[in-house]
Formats: sequence, C-alpha cells, structure tokens
Amino acid sequence: MTEMSRTELVEILEKLEEYKGRHTELVTVYIPAGYDVNSVQRQLEAEKSTAKNIKSSATKKNVIDALEKLIRELKTLKRTPENGLALFSGNISKIEGQQDLQLWAIEPLSPIKSRLYRCDKEFVLDPLREMLEVSEVFGLLVMDRKEATLGVLEGKRIETLQKMTSGIPSKVRAGGQSSQRFHRITEGLTKDFYKRIAEEMKKIFFNMPKLKGIIIGGPVPTKDEFLEGEYMLARLREKVLGKIDIGDASESGFKELVEKSQDLLVNHERTLEKKDIEKFFQHLGENPEKTFLGERNSIRALEVGAVEILYLSIKLLKPLVKKLTEMAENTGAEVKTISIETSEGEQFYNMGGIGSILRFKV
Repeated sequence: MTEMSRTELVEILEKLEEYKGRHTELVTVYIPAGYDVNSVQRQLEAEKSTAKNIKSSATKKNVIDALEKLIRELKTLKRTPENGLALFSGNISKIEGQQDLQLWAIEPLSPIKSRLYRCDKEFVLDPLREMLEVSEVFGLLVMDRKEATLGVLEGKRIETLQKMTSGIPSKVRAGGQSSQRFHRITEGLTKDFYKRIAEEMKKIFFNMPKLKGIIIGGPVPTKDEFLEGEYMLARLREKVLGKIDIGDASESGFKELVEKSQDLLVNHERTLEKKDIEKFFQHLGENPEKTFLGERNSIRALEVGAVEILYLSIKLLKPLVKKLTEMAENTGAEVKTISIETSEGEQFYNMGGIGSILRFKV
C-alpha cells in the first residue's frame, strides 16, 4: 500500500486505464475513511461464493484469484488509512490462457466518500480522477435572517455541509408586545443566529487544508450585518473573497452563488499564481545566489537537497516534469506549477519554465 503523490496518481491511472479484461474479471474496491476493514473482507468472501457460479472456468478462476488477493491484502491492515483505500486486482495478461494477477492498493490524495465494489471489464477510476481535478476548495455560505446553509465548492462539485434556522418569529408581533420590545427580541435572536453561523464556520473551515477562500451570499442587509459585526474569526474573515447579492439562503442558493462568483473565483486563482511567480522574480533580483533559473542549475540544487520551492511551467514536457517533481518530493521541496494564463507565467515559460528558490547556497 502506498500513499500517492499527485504525479504518482496520474501515472498509475494512466497505467490502470490501459488494462482491459476479456470478461468481467477486473475487481475494484473503494473503502471510505474510517470504514470497518473486516466488513469489506466479509463482503469479498461472499463474492467468492457468488463467483463459483460463473460458467467460464477461466473467468471463474481469475475472479476468485483476484478476490483472494484482495482479501489477503486487507488482512494485513489493522485499520483503514486516513483517506480510505482504493484497491484494484485482476488478471492483466494480454495472452489468452496465461495469468498475470496484479494488485494495486492506493491511499488517495483526499478522503474517499463512498463505498464501492465492482467486477467489470475495466477498473473503476472516476473517483480518483475527480481527486486530480480538485486542487483547491472554496467555502460557501448563503444566509438571511431565517436560515443559513454552509457548503464547499470542490472543483465543479458543490457539497452541502450544514443547514441552520434562526427561529426568529415573523414580523407579526405576539399579542400585547410593543413594537420596540419586539424589535429588541428579534435583534437579539438575530445576533445569536449570527454567532451560531460563525461557530459553524469555525468548525467546518478553520482547519480545512485546501481552503482557498470563502464566498458569502444573501440579501443586502443580512450578509453585510454579519460581516461588519465581526462575528467571524479574523483568520476566516481574511479568507472572504467577496459577498454576492442573492435571495435564496437554502442549498439551492449555492448554484446561484457560484454562477455569480465565476469571475471572482478565476481572478483569485490567477492572483495567487501571479503572486507566486512575482515572488520568484523578486527573489531572483534580490538574492540571485539562492535563486536558480533553468533546468541545469535547478537539477544540481535538487540533487543536494538545496531546493525549498521548485517552479515548473505547465507547458514543460511531461517526462521532465515527472522527473523534477519526484526529485523535489524526495527532498521535501515544495512544487508550484505555473500556467501561461498570466503575462508573468508566459514570461517564466519563455525563460525556460524551470526555477528554484534555495534553502542554502550551492
């Protein structure tokens, strides 16, 4: 079992995509984080019994052997890894009548959220492909005085995480209450609701490693009151990219919020990348002895573990990117991929597309 880096996962997916079974004999198993491994073992044992009914003796043998290999692998685990586990097993021999039984056990980049067992002519790879698409997460909040909904935007997928209601009464006052007293009550309940929203945001977003920003939607007075009242922690308030006027505070409001935030999201990604490459060029000008531009010097620095940050243009040849990324990961260097969508990124590519900021002089 191996915990995959992004580069390794791309490579293994390309390899697994090539394998095709002659019949439904390639087995895929996805185990969510925290799921009971023993329960999966029992399921695979039951599938072995079912496989005995397969008419083709060759297919029957391949399926049963693949299941047994998976069961043996699971028996070596005391618990499911932090992000869950993806397993693939089957006969990948291209020669009829010969068996080349292989198994891959992968701890993925982010948590597996659903359990899956499938025996097919191909391995099921979509859940892992989706992980490659999600490089960052944006927090979403839609709110008014009656309700609030929190969620995340991961790639193109929106997920609802929490729904809340305020319990604030309608504008019709209870019998005998003065207008001022009713206003004081509703204002107090509103502030309490804002505090509850802020507390939920802290629980959900504060320690979210991929969180790049938060977008808040709602009617004009409500979201402004919430932000200006400083209910949120300062660290989370700094993450707010913008506030969008929308009227729906339920989960269906997320779609409108995201649609109205497209420019904001794109600009934010570009801004972050622009800052990254500006940092490199500034370092190159101010501290040239600890900044390399070009393949040869960067490789030399990687070989002695001197690189702190490695910058690679997205337009570089894939084998070269793979080689340099592996060298960086082996020495604990951070890797930043630079697109050519900004003028700075295009300039960087035209200057060779490889740069490094060093921990120490080489």
